[in-house]
Order: sequence, then C-alpha cells, then structure tokens
Amino acid sequence: MTTTNTMRPPKAPMFRDPIHDGAADPTVIWNRQEQCWWLIYTNRRANVDAQAVSWCHGLDIGLASTPDEGRTWIYRGIMQGVEFEKGRNTFWAPEVIWHEDKYHMYLTYIRGVPSAFIGPSYIAHYTSDNLFDWTYQSILDLGVNSIDACVHRMPGGKWRMWYRFDSGGAHTYAADSDDLYNWTRVGPVITDCHHEGPNVFHFQGSYWMVTDPWDGLAVYRSDDLETWTRQANNILRDRGTRNEDGAKGGHPKVLVQGDEAFIFYFTHPERDEEYAGIGYTLEDMEPYKYRRTSIQVAKLTVENGELVCRRNEPFDFRLLPPEEASGAS
Repeated sequence: MTTTNTMRPPKAPMFRDPIHDGAADPTVIWNRQEQCWWLIYTNRRANVDAQAVSWCHGLDIGLASTPDEGRTWIYRGIMQGVEFEKGRNTFWAPEVIWHEDKYHMYLTYIRGVPSAFIGPSYIAHYTSDNLFDWTYQSILDLGVNSIDACVHRMPGGKWRMWYRFDSGGAHTYAADSDDLYNWTRVGPVITDCHHEGPNVFHFQGSYWMVTDPWDGLAVYRSDDLETWTRQANNILRDRGTRNEDGAKGGHPKVLVQGDEAFIFYFTHPERDEEYAGIGYTLEDMEPYKYRRTSIQVAKLTVENGELVCRRNEPFDFRLLPPEEASGAS
C-alpha cells in the first residue's frame, strides 16, 4: 500500500543502536499515544569488551520511533520497569501486542550476566499503557529454559503462544490462553531441527511461521495454526548486497499491512565464512566487528504457494497507521 507514485526504498541498514551498536530481535508496534510506529529490540552490548558472550547478557530493551513512516528512526532510550528482582539481569526478545486498551509484553528473562549461553531462562509477562513504563505481572509456567515468545490469536478466539523450549530440544512449543495472563501448555509444534525465534502471522490467505535455524529463516505454512508444513527453501539465507546486509538474516518479526508484508530482521554484517570456523571459549574475547549488529527490513511476497523474500530488490516502504492499513498489528 502506498500513498504516492514515487517508490521510497528503506534505508539500509534501517537502524543501528547508537549506544551499544547491538540491536537484535526486532519487533514493531503502533504507539497509540504518539501515533507513530515504534521499534522494540534486544539491546546487546556489542561495543563492550567482555568475556566470551557476556556482551549478550545484562541487557536492557531498546526503543526507537519513526516520525516519517519508517524512513528514519530515532533512538528513544530503554524500557522502564522490567526489573523485578535485585541485581543486573538479562532481557531478550520482546514480543509486544495491543489488546483491550493495554499493551502486553512477553520477555525472555535470565538471572544475572552469564558468560555462556546457559539457563535457566523464563518468559515474563508485563503490561503497559504507553510502551515506556511496564508493570511486571508474572513468570509464565512454561517450563525452565523457555525463550522467544510469539503471540497470535487463534481462529476460535483464544490466544496461542509459540516459544523456543530448550528443555524440549531447542524446538518450538506452544501454550494457550483465554486472557493473556494464564497459559496452559500445549506441547511441541515444530521439531524438525534446532531453531529459535518463531514468528507467526497471517498473509495472503494463509498462516505462516518463520523460525531462525541459523541458516537463513525456515518457513512453515498452515491453514488452521495447528498443522504446519515446511517449505523447501529458507529465506534470507543468501547474503544480501545492500549496506550492512551481507549476512544471513536472524530472529525476525513480520508486519502485515493489507496486501503487503515486511520482514524485520537483524544481521551481523561483518561475520563471514571465516567466522564460521572460529570457536570461542570462555577465555576468549570476540572482536567488536563480529559482535555488532544492524536491523534491516525487506518485503515478502507469496509465489506459487511459497513465501519469498528478494532482499536485494528495491521496494516501496511506508509504515501506515493501522486504520489505513488493514491487517497491521
């Protein structure tokens, strides 16, 4: 959907965090108070030299807003109120939705600042009236080592959450809720490979799920949000040619606006084939060039029943208000 006949491609990268240069796990949502789109993301401390992967922990949640339909993004700071116990702790992968005059957020929580990717991890629920200030509600009973929540309404009206469950083999599991507060476990959903970051959306008459198996993004299709079929080709696997886009896409969020869909993802733009052969230990310090990340956006289409993303092709990018774009989140 466009407002003029002039194509306006997005900037590449779309956004880099000006404080720590480690923006990842993006999500976008319409701020009803400010009447503009907000970008909410995991704020990795990429420019901080730290032991092993300590820079991936002890994180705040970053905020940015756009005054011009996604053309430019302004860093707004960090979320307030996410800490619910003493100390410096870790927060990842925000999932934010709007329901009944309130924002709900589901956030991965790890105690402290580990130097390795170890648990235990949990998914915490918060609510807010303004996207800045949050009130802690609870730790969800989804099992230890749950991360990366995604929430979508089922055809019958109940809510379903998909999330990575490490104790279940680093696969996607699901839970259901009638009120967004109390959740009942459903069990495993996607178990064909190890992965993270499930994201579910409805586009062009079908439900879709994209996951991050660290080899581009795997794509699954469903008619009912219950049974999923994987398509043959991963998207965002081949390296892009745009600035800061020459790496595989990671941990995405898809925003549907009417008959268009945009996928927001992050890259490690300086990681290359040489990096894949490097093994870091707890005694090593990963170079800054490998730590830093950029947020990108690309357009999705459906062709011959498959989800397609041609990340190098120019496209018109305008984030319209929800009332102007049927299907926007």
